Parts: sequence; C-alpha cells; structure tokens
Amino acid sequence: MADHIRITEAPGTWVVRAGGAVLGESKRALELREGDYPPVIYFPRGDVALAFLDASEKSTHCPHKGDATYYSVVTKSRTLEDVVWSYEDPKPAVAEIKDHLAFYPIDEIAVEQI
Repeated sequence: MADHIRITEAPGTWVVRAGGAVLGESKRALELREGDYPPVIYFPRGDVALAFLDASEKSTHCPHKGDATYYSVVTKSRTLEDVVWSYEDPKPAVAEIKDHLAFYPIDEIAVEQI
C-alpha cells in the first residue's frame, strides 16, 4: 500500500443520509486515511440502498487507488450530481475498498457514526 494510505475497519455503526432518507447503514464500513486529507468512510455496497443511486459518466484517476466511477444521488426534491464514488477495480494495495462506496460530505449528505 502507498505509505500515505491506511485502511482500517471503521468502529461502530455508520450511516449515510441524503434528502432526509437513510441511504445506508453499516457495521462493516472502512475508514481510509490518505496523507493530510480528512478520513473517508467507505460503505459496503450491500449496506447501501442502490435504488437511490444513478451511474454517472464522470470518472477520475488516482495514481494510488486507480480509476473511480461516480454516482449521483436522487432525492425527493433533487439530484445530487457525482457525490458518490467507487473504485471498481482498485490497485492491489487498496483492494479492501473494492465493492465499497464513498460519499462526499456536503450539506445535503451526512456521513456519521451512530
């Protein structure tokens, strides 16, 4: 693994909410720490209501993690564009995040430990 990336089990139960709806809840979430960036919680796909997500055409590349694909969250009132990402085929050093989703912590999305 890249020396500046650390992946651990996120202790306790984690929830992600958007537009007043619970999108996911997990006791199996992972916490990824990368350098000086804030930690990111990755939820297993099986713990997220995928019906709220629409695949996006956006993609990005990280030299340490690989290619990220993006999703938009559809709420009752609007669509939050490109606020979820996933590494479908991550680099071997971060293979643990395969089949996990991460959410941008914007005003309309809350990722929190409960």
